[in-house]
Amino acid sequence: SWLKEHGERLPFAVTPYLLSIADPDDPHCPIRRQFLPSPEELNDHLGYADPLLEKEHEAAPGLIRVYEDRAAWCVSSFCPSLCRHCLRRDRFQSDHQNPPSWDRIASVLDAVSLNPGIRDLLLTGGDPLVYEDGFLEELLLKIRELDQIQIVRIGTRLPCTLPQRITNNLLRMLRKFQPLWISTQFNHPREITKDSAEACVRIAEAGIPVLNQSVLLRGVNDTAPVMKDLVERLIRIRVRPYYLYQCQLVSGTAHFRTTIEQGMGLVRALRGRTSGFAIPQYVLDTPYGKVPLGPNYFRGREDGSVMMESYDGRLWKEKNPVSKPDIGN
Repeated sequence: SWLKEHGERLPFAVTPYLLSIADPDDPHCPIRRQFLPSPEELNDHLGYADPLLEKEHEAAPGLIRVYEDRAAWCVSSFCPSLCRHCLRRDRFQSDHQNPPSWDRIASVLDAVSLNPGIRDLLLTGGDPLVYEDGFLEELLLKIRELDQIQIVRIGTRLPCTLPQRITNNLLRMLRKFQPLWISTQFNHPREITKDSAEACVRIAEAGIPVLNQSVLLRGVNDTAPVMKDLVERLIRIRVRPYYLYQCQLVSGTAHFRTTIEQGMGLVRALRGRTSGFAIPQYVLDTPYGKVPLGPNYFRGREDGSVMMESYDGRLWKEKNPVSKPDIGN
């Protein structure tokens, strides 16, 4: 079969939990589409192994610095479930479960301290929450020894893919290290189950804000009704829709990619039809940072006024003189 022939190019892992919420009778099930290998992955002539040139931005092994004041640390190279659209799908193996050595951790933290402008550190991977609570606690203690670090973020998909990992013991430990934020990824309403909802609510009740970073995926969430349902379910479980990423030019993801125009149209379809704070910011991640992508409601300037278009297409003329108005003596 195609999978036997190309299996080495298509590493695969999925949690029993995810399989339990997938529809075995629907080949277009959004869970199956995100996590099960497909022969479509072999038909991609545009994709790259490292579209964001992360290796060029490494300040230390695994420490990626694109912005002046923040850095992303790929502290883990393991995920219990491998997303077929993963940005780093070609750069880690699913069976590397051991945490980094403390010597390696020390070298990364030394690199952070040599760059005092870094105030915001994102722990990502892989998935950092695959490690035991004790290791994570010691790691966070060492990070908090750096006075320059104001904010720690943890990027994890486990609230969605393995919600049983979000235990009371884990949350009691994490809340010691505030301010701490969690970024997760839900891409389809089907992923919001009783278990995943309870996990997110527990995180929020521990005082840790949860942000969602969806990826726009053809055949998963590229229609306005699905995206509206997703973001409205997220805010009900106390998760803030934060980013909607354009699917990257990663090798093997051509079947997931939409046009950017389609993504902007999707965001426009949400505006005025759901709560403003439920609308994620649509972005394209580039080697030089994230670029906001969104519909433009500015329609020009006329006689000291600006013309603006409302969400439903109506025009509004707002006084907005270019020169400073004469207000007298």
